[in-house]
Amino acid sequence: MTDKGNEPTLRLFVACELPPEMKAALTSLQEALREKGAPRLRWVRPEGIHLTLKFLGAVPQDKVAAICEALAPTVQGTPPLALSLAEVGTFGDRRGARVVWVGMRGDLEPLARLQQRVEKALEPLGFPPEGRAFAPHLTLARVPDDVGSGERQALRELAKATTAPTAPAVTIRELSLMRSILGPGGAVYERVVAFPLS
Repeated sequence: MTDKGNEPTLRLFVACELPPEMKAALTSLQEALREKGAPRLRWVRPEGIHLTLKFLGAVPQDKVAAICEALAPTVQGTPPLALSLAEVGTFGDRRGARVVWVGMRGDLEPLARLQQRVEKALEPLGFPPEGRAFAPHLTLARVPDDVGSGERQALRELAKATTAPTAPAVTIRELSLMRSILGPGGAVYERVVAFPLS
């Protein structure tokens, strides 16, 4: 990917990667929504689901080292986080549901503090803080543009009535700078660098 100035850029975000047992629970949840009659959705592949703390967008390659340097101290004093799946819901607009997500429960206060540290660390590098409050969630599916408002409303009700599988809390042990590579089959994610929580 290159920007208008022909400088190579990477599409980056900061996230917590999920262990396999949580990805397995997310697979079960997506299957449950399908079985209950969810309308046509673009399902996120469970192996690509992650807990995003900060989306950076297209970043010049020569800025990556400075981002890593800024992120390294943010993990200090944050112990590993115990998290599990919570309620299922939707984000939407005037037309209705656009995204299906599942919330998180567990060590949300230390998670929110970590997210705030990430925001503060990256602001001097030109990444303004989010205007909205941090709401930890995992995106399960996106609603295609051609789905009608009736189906979107039904999806909202279906999400509300769906319970996430009860599974033991998983332990998140690191913060990752991730790269998103857009391709014909959707985005593929790769870790640029990981910072162990300590």
